[in-house]
Amino acid sequence: MAPSDDSLSAGSWPEIVRKIRARTPARVLTGRVGAAYRTNTQLDLREAHAAARDAVRHEFDLESFDPDFIKRWDLFEVSSCASSKDEYLLRPNLGRTFSEASRAQLSERCPGQRDLQIVIGDGLSVTAVLAQVPKLLPSLCDGAKTRGWTVGQVFAVRHCRVGILNEIGEVLAPAVAVLLVGERPGLATAESLSAYLAYRPNRTHTDADRNLISNIHSRGVSCADAATRILNLAAQMMNSRSSGIHLREDSSMLQD
Repeated sequence: MAPSDDSLSAGSWPEIVRKIRARTPARVLTGRVGAAYRTNTQLDLREAHAAARDAVRHEFDLESFDPDFIKRWDLFEVSSCASSKDEYLLRPNLGRTFSEASRAQLSERCPGQRDLQIVIGDGLSVTAVLAQVPKLLPSLCDGAKTRGWTVGQVFAVRHCRVGILNEIGEVLAPAVAVLLVGERPGLATAESLSAYLAYRPNRTHTDADRNLISNIHSRGVSCADAATRILNLAAQMMNSRSSGIHLREDSSMLQD
């Protein structure tokens, strides 16, 4: 039988219960009143669900970033073939290709054949992009330059799906493409970012040809650790000239 509300009052929790609750955002051992959640738990769930819906439905706007951040990286925005948020959600395939105007803009503004091409995609959580990218991007670019790599012009993609990596490869031909994209939000956080990487992506690539570092947020993988892992994984790809299921992240490569 599940413990009653009284038996799980905060003051009576054993030390092991406090340690478990401190290590996970999961709603474990929350207690109950009769057969229902406690009021605070129910309100917390409704708040988290609302935050998740807002993260998905919010339209990406480059101007939501700090003006100094936009100026520092000379950021600009292009779009996929999805013309609206509704179309993006209903037609995932449209989020995997650039509009014709965007392809032309990329060809004009972005130098090709760089060692590393970093792209920002709104994905399914604009909240995650706005929360994590300003902390992650400087570490990635500085770390890449420290390794002697050439870095492409960073840009953002509205209504973006992961498969747009293939289009990035076709248009800009980088050695390694990195897509920083908002993850599908859950009830633990709406601020989780993913980094998808591919070696010389092209139109034949599938998910099997990509690698992923996920759960980049304050209670998951920190931005500092994510930057190190992304750069190390990119180095593995350049050395092996491959990516995807045949390449496993080498934890021994972690460095400061």
